[in-house]
Amino acid sequence: MDLDDLRIFQAVVQEGGITRAASRLHRVQSNVTTRIRQLEAGLGVPLFVREGRRLTLAPAGHVLVNYAERLLDLADEARAAVTDAMPRGRLRLGSMESTAAARLPSRLAAFHLRYPDVQLELRTGPTAQLLTGVRNGQLDCALVSGPVDDPRLCSEVAFAETLALVAPANHPPIARARDVRTLTLLTFAPGCAYRQRLEHWLASDGVLPERVVELSSYHAMLGCIASGMGIAMMPLSLLENLAVAGSVSVHALQPTIADSPTWLVWRAGGDGPTVRALRESVLGKASAKPG
Repeated sequence: MDLDDLRIFQAVVQEGGITRAASRLHRVQSNVTTRIRQLEAGLGVPLFVREGRRLTLAPAGHVLVNYAERLLDLADEARAAVTDAMPRGRLRLGSMESTAAARLPSRLAAFHLRYPDVQLELRTGPTAQLLTGVRNGQLDCALVSGPVDDPRLCSEVAFAETLALVAPANHPPIARARDVRTLTLLTFAPGCAYRQRLEHWLASDGVLPERVVELSSYHAMLGCIASGMGIAMMPLSLLENLAVAGSVSVHALQPTIADSPTWLVWRAGGDGPTVRALRESVLGKASAKPG
C-alpha cells in the first residue's frame, strides 16, 4: 500500500470529491481518479460509491479512513524523528474535562508561544475513552486519572488532585456515604474515573444510588446540584476556578478516595520531539515509567 495513494485517498475524503482534492494536491483530476482506482484494485474492494460525479464512502472506505490517518501520521512522525528534532506538526492531546478547565489554559498558551509550529488539538473525554484513543493512535498523549497499568503505554504524574463530594447548599455535613440524603448521582458517561470512585465510595458503605443522571459538563452538574437534584464528585482545583460559593456545599473525603493524581500517558516508543516538548514545557521534566 503506497503512502502517496493514501494521501490522495485522504484528500478526496477530506475535500469531499476529486476536483477539490486535485486542486489541493496540485494534480490533474484524471491522475487523482486513476490513483484512487489503482488503490481500490490493489485492495480488491471499492472505497467509494459513485453516483454520477458524486462520491460517498463505501463501507471499506470508512474502515480505511482511520488506518490511513494513523499510517500517514506514523510516517510523518518517523520522518521528523530522523530528520528534525524540532517540535512541529500536529499534536493530538486528550484530557479529562476537569483537567482541561482547571489546569491547562495557561500551560497550553505558554506551549503555543514557545512552539508555534505545533498544531495542537485538544479533545476531552472520560479516562477510559482517552486511554483507548492513545492505544489505537487517535491521540498522541492524554491526561487521565491513574495510575495506568498497561505495558503498551508510558506514564508520569502530571498533577496531584484532591476530590471532594459536592452536594446541595443546605445539605448537612457528610462524614460517610450513609450521610448522603440525595442519592441521585450526577456524572459523566461510563468510563469516567471519578464516577467509578463515587460509585465505589457509596458501595463501600452499603449505599446504592437511586438514579444516575449523565451530563456533558461540570457547569450542568453544578447547576443541577444547586437546584437540589443530586450529588457529584469533583476535583477541588476545578471548584476553585468556578463561582460556586453559596450555591453548593463541598464535603471532604478520606484520602483513599480523595487523592487522585492525574497522569500523562503516551504510547511506548511514541515519545517523539513534540510529545517530549509537551512534557517538558507544560508539565515540567519528570521521569517516565513504562506501564
